[in-house]
Amino acid sequence: MRRVAVVDYGSGNLASASRALVVAAQDAGIPVEVVVTRDPDYVRRADRIVLPGQGAFADCKQGLAAARGMEQAIIAATDAGTPFFGICVGMQLMAERGLEHQITQGFGWVRGDIAPMDAPGMRMPQMGWNSLDFEPGHPLLAGVNPGDHVYFVHSYALVGTDPADVLATTDYAGPRVAMVAHGVRAGTQFHVEKSQAVGLRLLANFLRWSP
Repeated sequence: MRRVAVVDYGSGNLASASRALVVAAQDAGIPVEVVVTRDPDYVRRADRIVLPGQGAFADCKQGLAAARGMEQAIIAATDAGTPFFGICVGMQLMAERGLEHQITQGFGWVRGDIAPMDAPGMRMPQMGWNSLDFEPGHPLLAGVNPGDHVYFVHSYALVGTDPADVLATTDYAGPRVAMVAHGVRAGTQFHVEKSQAVGLRLLANFLRWSP
């Protein structure tokens, strides 16, 4: 039984993320225990860590800091090799800094800032389905095809990152980082829990992933 910790730090979309993980595991035949938790000790013992997120970068970081010991537990567990998956702002928190309203420090697991998207003539935030561009080969993208559509809701995006950490991009008035991975830590700018079959495939791949 694989223990999956969905971190509860007051950010929302916890129920939909945990339901998607359960469905993905059932479809793939992977036995899991998915627990939405505020307990840092459970996070340290978990086999997988999922950090959902929605809203402003600074608010999410403050919520994480307010969950006593949680940030330290996530760092310690991933340093020890526990795979991590960030969703939307959960992925953004992997960056060095967020620039929304103020400068807020992220985990610094991937290089770069979360900056306002400059998309002349396009609706902001980017909201809706858009296609993924990537070179196949990474295990997290197994069974996903370039051009498959996933669901985005964001007006800030990762810039200045190491291209080696970018697994996929999407086009919204230019290329935007859609998915990153560095070591055991990965994340999607899009909402996997709202991305139907493609999102479930990505979550199942994460549950199998042994980087």
